[in-house]
Amino acid sequence: MARDIRLILTDIDGTILPYGERVVSEHMRGAMHDAIDAGIHIGPASGRGYSHIPNSFAGDTELTATCLAANGMQVYLDGKLIADHPLPYQGVEHVTELVRGIDDAGVLIFERGIPYIICGNLEDLAESFPTYAETARRLDSVPKRPIKKANVFVGGDMDRTQVVYQYLKERVDEVDLNVPMEGFLNLTPVGWNKASGIDVLAKALGIGLDQVAVFGDGGNDVEMLEHVPNSAAVADATPEAIAAATYAIGRCADDAVADVIYQIIEGSWPR
Repeated sequence: MARDIRLILTDIDGTILPYGERVVSEHMRGAMHDAIDAGIHIGPASGRGYSHIPNSFAGDTELTATCLAANGMQVYLDGKLIADHPLPYQGVEHVTELVRGIDDAGVLIFERGIPYIICGNLEDLAESFPTYAETARRLDSVPKRPIKKANVFVGGDMDRTQVVYQYLKERVDEVDLNVPMEGFLNLTPVGWNKASGIDVLAKALGIGLDQVAVFGDGGNDVEMLEHVPNSAAVADATPEAIAAATYAIGRCADDAVADVIYQIIEGSWPR
């Protein structure tokens, strides 16, 4: 039975933006505009900081006015920041100390939207997240203040990424970690994630979780895919994301999310 969806949130990389591409398709952007015209709030739920989000939508900030940035650490509604949960300095510093002993890994933090490599090699960052490597600068230590966004990057495949993830997870309790994609780890405040951000938006909009639809593909989407009944993983998602989602849809490369958005607008999803 179709549901009254009032909020749609979607991961970006690997969900609506194929890896290696820079801008989501015109079809996807058109679907988002049509959802807005239909009175539905819609936007990205991304691991990226907000300043790195609009470029993926061809600079169209109407499509990013409502969003979860940095894995829900920053929550925006209609262009206004309504929640902000930075990382504790101590947690980022502890992770950095451990990563300094790993040859093929490094730590990246963001200050005013600029990526700074605290430790590690630019070549490894370019392998895991090329767009960050293009503008990254060097910084010798973690600033002694709350951090807006931080990541661990790893030079290697998913198996190597998981090894580094498990090593850090067993030793760090000041922050949470997850694996959104090969070669990359997210740091988030303990107990805070995309699902937490959804709760903030739902409360602000005065809607229930059954009026929210979410789409994802990676480890940092698991909590939000589990959190709402109208959740879908794209066909090329990780096994964890697929298991967490209520529904399975087509491939990212085929604009499957855009097609479902049109079904939501028509009131015909889920079928």
